Amino acid sequence: MATPSSAISAKFGRTAAPALSWKAGRISGQNLISMGTRTTSRRSLRLRVLCAAKPEMVTKVMDIVKQQLALKDDANLTADSKFTDLGADSLDTVEIVMALEEEFKITVEEDNAQSITTIQEAADLIDKLVGDEGKAA
Repeated sequence: MATPSSAISAKFGRTAAPALSWKAGRISGQNLISMGTRTTSRRSLRLRVLCAAKPEMVTKVMDIVKQQLALKDDANLTADSKFTDLGADSLDTVEIVMALEEEFKITVEEDNAQSITTIQEAADLIDKLVGDEGKAA
């Protein structure tokens, strides 16, 4: 018995595309997913923002984080700096989000606020929210 896709392929003279196969495994404590010749970590499969925030936005977020955490001006921050690595606890993170909301005149939903762990994630979210508010106006 022909499958629906093979019947359609036969009718229109096309060959069916090979089925995508994948296999999962563990190597050195990492969960890996292999799709054909491409192997990637599950962690890299997390949702990524397609357009990263502009460097100016990242710099503004860094300045606010420095101010909220009372860090010295020469503190070495990068876009990948995690709030917890900078000494922030959950209350500090809430205060950072509140300061960002005030600075950029936005509202960050609680679910989004809890997912922010790095300066880059904060800048990306703000960039998205500021862009969305501009479209709505």
